[in-house]
Amino acid sequence: MIKQSQGYVLRGFSQNFCPCFLVMIMKLLESREIAFAFFKFAFQDDSEDTIRSCCVAAHLLAAEELRHVAQDVLWWVIARIGVLRSGDLVEFMWRGHHVYESDFSVLDSLMRAFVNAEMGFQALGILGRMREVGVRPSASGVAILFKLLLRVGDYGNMWKLFKDVIRRGPRPCKYTFSGIILGFCRKGCIHIGESLLHLMPKFHCEPNAFAYNIVINACCIRGRTSDALVWFNLMIERGCNPTVVTFNTVINAFCKEGNVVEARKLFDGLKEMGLFPNTIMYNTLMNGYVKMREIDQANMLYEEMRKKGIAPDGITFNILMSGHYKYGREEDGDRLLKDISVLELLPDRSLFDISVSGLCWAGRLDEAMEFLMDMLEKGLSPSIIAFNSVIAAYSQAGLEDKAFEAYKLMVHFGLTPSPSTCSSLLMGLSINGRLQEATELIGQMIEKGLSVNNMAFTVLLDKFFKKGDVVGAQILWGEMEGRGIFPDVVAFSAFIDGLSKQGLVEEAYNVFLEMLRKGLIPNNFAYNSLICGFCKCGKLNEALKLEKVMRHRGLLPDIFTTNMIIGGLCKQGRMRSAIDVFMDMHQTGLSPDIITYNTLINGYCKAFDMVNADNLVNRMYASGSSPDLTTYNIRIHGFCSSRRMNRAVLMLDELVSAGIVPNTVTYNSMLNGVCSDILDRAMILTARLLKMAFVPNVVTANLLLSQFYKQGMPERTLMWGHKLSEIPYAFDEITYKIMDKAHHILEDADFSRVTSAKSLLLDFLMYITYDYFCRYRPHSETTQHPLKLIDRSYSGS
Repeated sequence: MIKQSQGYVLRGFSQNFCPCFLVMIMKLLESREIAFAFFKFAFQDDSEDTIRSCCVAAHLLAAEELRHVAQDVLWWVIARIGVLRSGDLVEFMWRGHHVYESDFSVLDSLMRAFVNAEMGFQALGILGRMREVGVRPSASGVAILFKLLLRVGDYGNMWKLFKDVIRRGPRPCKYTFSGIILGFCRKGCIHIGESLLHLMPKFHCEPNAFAYNIVINACCIRGRTSDALVWFNLMIERGCNPTVVTFNTVINAFCKEGNVVEARKLFDGLKEMGLFPNTIMYNTLMNGYVKMREIDQANMLYEEMRKKGIAPDGITFNILMSGHYKYGREEDGDRLLKDISVLELLPDRSLFDISVSGLCWAGRLDEAMEFLMDMLEKGLSPSIIAFNSVIAAYSQAGLEDKAFEAYKLMVHFGLTPSPSTCSSLLMGLSINGRLQEATELIGQMIEKGLSVNNMAFTVLLDKFFKKGDVVGAQILWGEMEGRGIFPDVVAFSAFIDGLSKQGLVEEAYNVFLEMLRKGLIPNNFAYNSLICGFCKCGKLNEALKLEKVMRHRGLLPDIFTTNMIIGGLCKQGRMRSAIDVFMDMHQTGLSPDIITYNTLINGYCKAFDMVNADNLVNRMYASGSSPDLTTYNIRIHGFCSSRRMNRAVLMLDELVSAGIVPNTVTYNSMLNGVCSDILDRAMILTARLLKMAFVPNVVTANLLLSQFYKQGMPERTLMWGHKLSEIPYAFDEITYKIMDKAHHILEDADFSRVTSAKSLLLDFLMYITYDYFCRYRPHSETTQHPLKLIDRSYSGS
């Protein structure tokens, strides 16, 4: 503006926040983005006079046919002053607006401004005023209001608005319907999206390919590929031709499921629709073949692609190279690299990147680094993609020192690390448990002005929780905002999950509420983590309330949610309620899995209701499922606990006949029953367990120690406990409780020693356990923890 001799306008505006000067400057700046940026820079305070001047400026901009800029101004002012003062702004804008603009213009601008500021209730109030003065809202304005209400989960007002526009207009168009369908599908309410798609023709609004694609994509994301195929065929029947995007969506879903046969059928059907596959579609199918390890089919597809004159890109060659090096023959990968080079199918830098990535996929990390160095020495300009491949490969292999060497080289050549670089380095440190160093690394990178994303923090947060360092995780969480990194949905979900698993459910719920306050929409993982936490700590009512909230917000509980609710009910002995939840699963489109059945069978076994447990097993068989090792262990434990050793032995025979290998849990359950059984049969069963290569563990030792004092021989408990401590044997909390109880029994004046007929058998089993621990006792290992790695890695960078 100064160069164009228009500086006088700036001088006049700097002396007084004048609406006329402001509008003049914003008009001279021509670009909407630049004009809005100048306004945000100039709008330094929210005093009453400044707000009114901004309102006048908005009127003037609308009068000059710059309504979009006027809406930007109002949005920014409303966002700054908040809900409480926005009512006065509306009244000021309405008074005297006829001088500048029409009723529709001012109200439409205000409604859009409130929508942009995410104040849905106030936007609905402006819509109500439109109805009062006889102004019909625009279809686009209503559409963005629908999007806002769906995004914040205000379904009540959303449906009220839907009924209002059906009755009073503007009638929903394809764009509006598509926006609503997309909103519900994103929330996981696919059935509502499907219903709306069926409803569109009733309002003389035939669905287009975009609307169908939304539902088809949502079905594919949720793993309902068969339903997606039904919609695909239905759109063709209704005269709506699928697009390349439609085909690619369904083909990609089939490939992810490993069903490349169906994917190929769809791919071949493109010609019938008058469509031709592009590079993306070839890459999708090629990637499906590679994941199924059908490298020959991927090669044939590549040759077909070249014959048809469709140019492969870097992704094509990355897919093929990964396939050759991971599942095929390395010489084929090397030959492909030569072909790319000789035929000049890619620029030198892309070829360089693919070569380095290929070597990394093949596990030839040092060769990849040598190749990288060789190319750099030859003067080929380096690429961050190649360096990231090497750094990620070294980090995943746990060779973080070499990853940092590659990082130093990258910095030496003037490349700025990307968020992927930082995440890979953090991964390398985290894998080896060097969490403190990883935390320091984040701080150093931020201080150097390097980009660190949410994923890096989330990776580190997860490692802190897995190590059991809750305090470290909480400190890291507190540092995130302080370092200018604001947690996203994934980070919040990881934090909630970590706290819940550590038993800190109340703290996790507070984080959940904070997530909602920040306007983030929790996903199924966040809800499931909290529900699991509440169920584990016995707060089942809280879990059930949260599940209702989950449904209300448009998220359908999945099989994990349902299994946790059933588990919580079984834990409290509420088997009738658990069965009710089980019966309701089919109505919500869920099918019970092996965990569902095992949870219910375990609930009945703990209640000694073996009849219903057997009925549930029969139901499992009828549904096409088969018991697994856990099912057999639960039933064996149930029969042993209820002193029905004959049935327990039958279960053990059935387990072996089914080709399932018993584990330590199986043996310990049987052993527990043996110790309480008749001596003769106990000895026979013991011999059988030993013949099956019974391997004792800490649970076995605790079981036998407790049997001694239960059968009136606490002195044997203490004697064997002392012998175990000499190994040394790793006592756990239960072992100490058993020893303490035996000691108290001996001190009891009323205690009378009893010589059990099973004393010899118990001593024999205890000796076997003791002997096993003597021969296979664990050796402690020391791990080095070099603290100076970061300093070494950064020296000279």
